[in-house]
Amino acid sequence: MKAMVLEKISAIEEKPLRLVDLPEPAPGQGQILVRVTACGVCHTELDEIEGRVAPSRFPMILGHEIVGRVEALGLGASKFKKGDRVGIAWINWACGRCSFCFKGEENLCGMAKWTGKDAHGGYAQYTVVSEDFAYSIPKSFTDVKAAPLLCAGVIGYRALRLSGMEDGKVLGLYGFGASAHIVIQVAEYKYPDGKIFVFTRPHQKEHQNLAKELGADWIGATDDTPPEKLDCAIDFTPVGVPVREALRNLQKGGRVVINAIRKITPIPELDYTEHLWYEKELKSVANVTRRDAQEFLPLAAAIPIIPETQEFKLEEANEALILLKEGKMRGAGVLRTI
Repeated sequence: MKAMVLEKISAIEEKPLRLVDLPEPAPGQGQILVRVTACGVCHTELDEIEGRVAPSRFPMILGHEIVGRVEALGLGASKFKKGDRVGIAWINWACGRCSFCFKGEENLCGMAKWTGKDAHGGYAQYTVVSEDFAYSIPKSFTDVKAAPLLCAGVIGYRALRLSGMEDGKVLGLYGFGASAHIVIQVAEYKYPDGKIFVFTRPHQKEHQNLAKELGADWIGATDDTPPEKLDCAIDFTPVGVPVREALRNLQKGGRVVINAIRKITPIPELDYTEHLWYEKELKSVANVTRRDAQEFLPLAAAIPIIPETQEFKLEEANEALILLKEGKMRGAGVLRTI
């Protein structure tokens, strides 16, 4: 099979992903073999390539927004049949025995494995996964449109749920890439009387235009002061400054949720009175659970979510990731593997 492989930590500008021929993997006990048709391009891949979230071994096949067809069943696998369309997300496996797993919080499991980091992912023509960590894809989505839902959508849904947003309230979105452009569609559906304020880098006109098209009530730059205080906010950016700015613009008793695995730059020093006093809260999002995917995918079909996507060939993964790093990706990038 063809696969784009990462062999060492490197700057993405060096185009480190290499197209190679590898043997087709075989499904193990309880696993399914998936013929990949599309795989989303996520900022986490940049973190993996550049060493902020290093893969557990090399070489590694990245990619965790995977859509494909079941090609074969491993011994004991019975939840899907050959030909079924499935999705694979960031969480690849959890122990099922620890206190977190018992509470349905397998995203916090100390033994959890992550797709494209600990197990080979979707920047390839085939991959394997436990049938317990694969999801049926609603028929209304094409493979390309479904791919961003598996991470940008699912983790955005989790962040929105954790934000405490309610109808009639004001939600701030810092950064407007793959995840935020899906979250705004969920928020518009769930909270029709709420307001959504979007903050981007000053020069990101494409992102600002997309936010306007999707119904943002106000759009400004990261360091702008919005017309109203934010009851809650989600930070989707890879840098630290928006966290401080979101706290500055937050209403008393509000919450800022950080939807990022790692930050390229640190969060600046916070002034207690200006940024944290009055019972303001700061909460991180740690990956996703199976519940998030199982709840979100049917909701995305019901709304319906319409992801904005840019398609790339498998061998163009480096170029797609460079565009993502430069903030030039409109919506979500998706690799086509066929």
